[in-house]
Amino acid sequence: MSPHNRSPRLVVDPALPGPISSVLRSAPETLRAVRMGDIPSARGPDPAKVFSTAAFLVLILALTGFAGMLTILVVILLFTGTRRLTADPEARRERRRMRTAIDHANRFVLPEDLDTGCGTLLRRAQDAADTVLTSRVNRAGLLDTIDNAVTLPDQIWQLATKLARLSAMRAEHRRIVPGVPPPEVAEAFAPYSTALETAARSLTRRVRALEDYAAQVRRADEVYHSYRQLEQLSERAPQYEELVAETAGDDLAVPHLRELTAQAQRIRDLFTESMEGARRAAGHLMGAQGPGR
Repeated sequence: MSPHNRSPRLVVDPALPGPISSVLRSAPETLRAVRMGDIPSARGPDPAKVFSTAAFLVLILALTGFAGMLTILVVILLFTGTRRLTADPEARRERRRMRTAIDHANRFVLPEDLDTGCGTLLRRAQDAADTVLTSRVNRAGLLDTIDNAVTLPDQIWQLATKLARLSAMRAEHRRIVPGVPPPEVAEAFAPYSTALETAARSLTRRVRALEDYAAQVRRADEVYHSYRQLEQLSERAPQYEELVAETAGDDLAVPHLRELTAQAQRIRDLFTESMEGARRAAGHLMGAQGPGR
């Protein structure tokens, strides 16, 4: 399915500690509630219960004295604590998730934070990053120009936050200027529209740089697979040479062996070239990212 038809995934700041990141990722509905401001207010003490409890304690004080009232107060506190400990564990977890989401509301980007164009760009970037991170050459540690496991999540986070800001500013621009301004004042509005378009082009270039890197990695991955197959065959070259010598004579065995060697060298050169292309693309990607956070 084309990234144009798929929503981007939730993005969480990779700089967050693992436990906090896990809580945020496990509760997308809670994150949406926080983003929409749908946060349940903390319930204060019930005035009626407070009054009745106070009146009861005063009555106990009058009937039994201070020691009796203190005993009853301890019983009430123990009963209240026990109720809290035995409360619904899922409700407690949800309160913790809500508190975590509120405390880190600026450390995640939801698909709903992006307009259609920005959402498409983020999905393209996520797909490109997935291609790199799941590639054979990356898992084999051959893409040593940058640390993809660290750099790519940070790239996605930077893109996501900038795309979210662009989406918000475009929505604000449409609210302020809902239609086409009159021709005589259109020029005064042009710089604002141009700024939004310039930002969109810049972010698009960054996504394309990431896609170029992913394309080079994909090509290197394909060659690497053939390269590994060739290595296995090269280990058996003496057996092939022996077979040809036994069946066709030494005069044909030597040229055939030279052809095997030449083909092996061509594949190695192709693999080296593809890896260099991936490294150059990585360099362009880092150059295209511009200023940091």
